[in-house]
Amino acid sequence: MNLTIEIDAGSGFCNGVVRAVRKAESYLSDHDRLYSLGAIVHNAQEIGRLASKGLQIIDAEKMASIHDDVVLVRAHGEPPATYDLAERNNITIIDCTCPVVLQLQKKVAATYRKVSAKGGTLVIFGKKGHAEVNGLVGRTDGNAVVVESVQEIDGIDFSKPVALFSQTTKDTEQYAALTEACRRRSEEAGGEFEAFDTICKQVAARHEALAGFAASHDIILFVSGRESSNGNVLYNLCLKHNPRTYWIDGGQIPEGLFHDGESVGICGATSTPRWQLEELYLHLQNKIINKQ
Repeated sequence: MNLTIEIDAGSGFCNGVVRAVRKAESYLSDHDRLYSLGAIVHNAQEIGRLASKGLQIIDAEKMASIHDDVVLVRAHGEPPATYDLAERNNITIIDCTCPVVLQLQKKVAATYRKVSAKGGTLVIFGKKGHAEVNGLVGRTDGNAVVVESVQEIDGIDFSKPVALFSQTTKDTEQYAALTEACRRRSEEAGGEFEAFDTICKQVAARHEALAGFAASHDIILFVSGRESSNGNVLYNLCLKHNPRTYWIDGGQIPEGLFHDGESVGICGATSTPRWQLEELYLHLQNKIINKQ
């Protein structure tokens, strides 16, 4: 079968994930074990690779039982309570919080102090329970309102000041629509409203480029772990621009997917390592194109 296959040039780990993985690998080159508070990346194959080097995923409950050891904080960041626990238990933190997320945490904390002093509300557009979102909520003493859609803003008092932030990996168009809806509600209620541009610039640029990539191929193979928040966003973006977009998790490709002469695009989430995309490319070359 004749297929033209292309890997999206912009796909692969984002800078924050690259930094976290490299720090983990560096530590494990001299040590047998390293704890990671939560999955360092939402990708089962990459987690398996790091686990073979000694990375052990733990949760907050397990961390509470650890003393005098080392724990990696992943790129998503953590709330202040995590650092307080580390200090109490004499835990050394390898802090891999993405610099973009770190700046967002500081901005959220400062803005919350101003808004709450006026009886207002700080709103975060993000996935409820996501590690990055939990870290941001922690900067507001747990008082931020997390929304996942425009439909969830009905309970917000827009007659008082409202500040809106976004999780760094959310869809830019959805955030723009939410911002406009909040601004309109605030004007109608006579309140104050301010929205902050907090979606990662690298992620935002990827959205535009990936839309074009998806539209330029007959079929798209999107590689990501199902638990990846960014993966869900980017998969739906591809699907919007190409209805023949297929989610590939674990390397399984549905039978009869391709037709002779088609162009195939391979792409993935910010949590998808480049080697996984290249592995899929070689699989298609060997099993589909070169199959006798």
